[in-house]
Order: sequence, then C-alpha cells, then structure tokens
Amino acid sequence: MTSEGKSGLGTPAKLRPGGLRIVALGGIKEIGRNMTVFEFDGRLLVVDCGMLLGKTNSPGVDVTLPDWSAFADRLDDIDAVVLTHGHEDHIGALPYLLRDRKDIPIIGSRLTLALVASKLDQHRLKPDLRTVREGEQFALGPWGLQFFAVNHSIPDALAVAIRVGGQTILHTGDFKMDQTPLDGRLTDLPGFSRLGDEGVDLLLSDSTNAEVGGFIPSERDVGKVVADVIDKAQGRIIVACFASHVHRVQQVLDAAVEAERQVALVGRSMVRNMQIARELGLLHVPDGLMIDLKLAEELPSRRVLLVSTGSQGEPLSALSRMANRSHQTIRISADDTILLASSLIPGNETSVGQVINGLSRLGATVVHKSTALVHVSGHAPAGELRYLLNAVRPRNLMPVHGEWRHLRAHAAIGRSMGLPNERIMLAEDGTVVDLVGGLANIVGKIPVGYVYVDGLEVGDIGDSTLKDRRILGEEGFLSILVAVDLEAGKVVFGPEITARGFSDDRAALDPIRSELIEVVEKALGDGTRDADALEHLIRRTVGRWVDREYRRRPMLVPMVVEV
Repeated sequence: MTSEGKSGLGTPAKLRPGGLRIVALGGIKEIGRNMTVFEFDGRLLVVDCGMLLGKTNSPGVDVTLPDWSAFADRLDDIDAVVLTHGHEDHIGALPYLLRDRKDIPIIGSRLTLALVASKLDQHRLKPDLRTVREGEQFALGPWGLQFFAVNHSIPDALAVAIRVGGQTILHTGDFKMDQTPLDGRLTDLPGFSRLGDEGVDLLLSDSTNAEVGGFIPSERDVGKVVADVIDKAQGRIIVACFASHVHRVQQVLDAAVEAERQVALVGRSMVRNMQIARELGLLHVPDGLMIDLKLAEELPSRRVLLVSTGSQGEPLSALSRMANRSHQTIRISADDTILLASSLIPGNETSVGQVINGLSRLGATVVHKSTALVHVSGHAPAGELRYLLNAVRPRNLMPVHGEWRHLRAHAAIGRSMGLPNERIMLAEDGTVVDLVGGLANIVGKIPVGYVYVDGLEVGDIGDSTLKDRRILGEEGFLSILVAVDLEAGKVVFGPEITARGFSDDRAALDPIRSELIEVVEKALGDGTRDADALEHLIRRTVGRWVDREYRRRPMLVPMVVEV
C-alpha cells in the first residue's frame, strides 16, 4: 500500500481504541531529519529527532528541522524521545524540540547521550537523560521498550522494540550486519529472531541501501586499505571522515602509530566528539600520539597526519576551506595525500566533487571511495535486509530512512520475501499509518513541511522566501523606477533600471526603456491613476521582454513615483 498511489488522502479519522498510530515527521522520501511519532491511548512516543543540513535549493538555510506543528499543542503528551544513535540526522533537532518543552525524557545509549549532552549544553539546556544498553527492557507509561545492539558507522547504535496495546513494533534505526566489527559488537540477529518468534506486527526498517545488492564488506577490510595508503604516502596525510565515526578514526590512529606519524584533529566537532569517545573508553589513543595543530605545522610533513571534518563538502568545513585556500592554518601542498574516508550522502555529490577538484588543483593526491576501499556504508544492503526479514518475520513492513527509490526497492525486497502488497506501507512524511489488531493501513495524512533555521531565526522563513532567494541567485534582480505626472499623463523621469546579477553589459536593457514609456503613458492616457496598477503593468511589460530577449526571469521590483 502506498500513500503516493492513494489519491485524496485527507485528515485521518479518530484512532480506534486499542490501535497504534505511526506518523513520520521527517526521514521518509529524504535522507535526514528522522523523526517518528507513535500514538497510543492519547500518549505519544517519539523515536529520533534529527536535522538536515541546508541544501543547495535552500539558499541561506543552515539547518532544516522536522515539522512537529501538528503536535504543538500535545507536547505534554510525549512520554519520551528514544534515540537510536548519535548522528546529527537523528539527534540534531533536539535543542529546538526541548525549547518548546524542556523536561521531555531523552532515552539512548551512553555515547548517544554524551553527544546529546554536549550539544544541548551549547544551547544552555539541561535535559532529562536516561541511559540504556542493549538487552535492557523497561516500561514507561503504556510503552514497553526493549533495546537491541546494531552495527552502524557510530558506536552504541540501538534498535528498539515497542510493545503497546498487545502489539509489537520493531524500529531498527540505522543498521548493518558487519560480521567482524571492530568493537566486537554484532547486530543482534538472534535477538531479532527471538522477537520474531513472539510475533512482530510492524517492522520499520532502514532503506538507505535497499538498491544495493549483496552484503557490506567489513570495517576490518577498510582498515587494511587505509593503513596501506598511510604507509605509502611520502608527505603529509589528511584524512577526512565523519566526526562521529569513532571506529574509522581508531583505524587511522592505529595506522599512524605504525607509520610513525603524529596526529592532530581539525574541526571543532571532530575534537569534541573524539574527546567524548576517549572519555567513554571507545577511542584508545597511545600516549604522545596526539599533538596540537600548530605544532603539526612545524613538523616535517612525512611525520604528520591530520584527521579533519568536511568529507561531505560542507562549505564551512575544514576540508572545504583547505580546498579554497581559506583555512587560517593549513595550506595544501603538492606532496599532500588527502584520504576521503566516507561515502556520499545523496545530494552532496556536487559539493564533494568541487572539494576534490579544488584539492587536486593545488597538487594534492586525493584518494576516495571510487578509487579505493577506504569506506564502507553503515546501512544494510539488500542481502542483509533479507536476513532481517527472515529473522523478524513481520506481519507488516514500513520502509523508512530513504528517498522514494530506496523505499520502493525495500518494498520489492519485502514482496520477494512473501509479504503481500497490502501489508507494505509505502509512506512519506505526514502519512498516517494505523496498526489495529496486527494489521497496518494508511488512513490519512497530516500537514507537515520543512522548518528552516536561518541564522538565529527558526521557522521565520518559508518556501516563498526561498523561492525569492533562488530567483535572486539564479536569475538576478531588476529595479525599475518611473516618475509620472498624473495631471499631464506623462513620464517625467526614467525609466531608471538598476540590474544586479543580470548582465555586465550596461546597455543590455536600453531597448526596453522607450517601450516602457510608451505603455505607461498609454495607460495614463486611458485614465489609469493607481500606482499599484502601473507597477503591475511595468512588471508585466519588462518580464515579457526579458523572457523574449534573454530567456531569463529575474526578480522585478517596479516603483512608480507620483509628482
């Protein structure tokens, strides 16, 4: 069943007694801002509360949040927020939710909550944090929660089983099935199988790699390649990876010890996260290995290794600033080797390509996933998703965490495993799924959109403002000033046309001036005396001419002054 194919989805009817309602406020049909609300008997449980970094089609936007406005008057009904792991697309929106209600209990693993505490401290928030471990079970209001270990590209990731009203739901969070993980912490497939023996009514499962066949290579395989690249490099090594990928950083540190290099961390989030991981015993750093960045710049390049943020080409990240020579400390040279130890988040391909080109232009050797096995994904591909379905044997499947192509590929896997089409909930953000008596159905849709953070402002800009920004960025801006004598019915000044971002040719707009005078004076002669009507006429006349002559649609701001 798909919400896309159900025309006219309206406001859902009242939830039936004993039923469970599931609504994703983000994370479906997109990669990022994951947040799902579960409702039972008037109480709410939230799983994850993530953000999405501003994209190229959202100029000026720093962060995009889930839209919980449909539940704004029910925040007191939230019993807890359960976090599956510590990535920003699962925890990044918490400060904004807690601004609206500060005492919501936050449940997660040790590392996840340590990252959350650090983030919330920057917002001067003191949250109610409750640490859990895999294997633990406890009750909170009507909710029975059980946690399972899963592999991901960050330690301490969890899946959560929710038991409520006699029904069982399993939310995997982000996961994969590395058979030889660096920390020895396997995805708890036996636990999932035991849960399946009890009966799972609905499985919400990570879809990011559903299009990819087979199985993910082990992190240990990556470690060998990373160590080989570091060992063979003649000059300085700069490794860029996610600031949360503790296991990758551990591999890099181990390789640095073998290559007799000293290591400096670059980027505030990298420094902060690795300090947290070290304090929790998740990152092991030999004495004397780490040095300050300023000291690293004074050592011979063959003895230096930098671990940096910026693997996704973020404009203000350390690696991007190195690529465009704006970093205050680090200057790229021809003997540098840059290792991008990460995969591409969909949508970041262009920005990462620009960084690679910038580094290459400066003479550096760039090694990335397309040229060597220097990263493996943290998300289960098709083969591992089939293992999960075999273990859990759910009555209903709801693919989550992915774009439409990922969701549909996951649905196809479900069908191949014997699930009938009507038991697969292909939903999107705002789609309402009710689970009643073990059977799931799409019953309606609630309005959800995007909440934009622009500087210090939250939710004060919308799609119309972003549309204006895109037009300004892509097509330019024209202001047209005309002064008219209403009694004489004449244009007495102008039109004065000012262009920004349209053309460097100052004479480009000269041909329209005489036409404008003609149409304005004709309108005045016909009795038009309203300035708004004249401005509308000017906008239409200039817009048509520019479209005809240049195939452009700049922003037009006409101004009529009466004298």
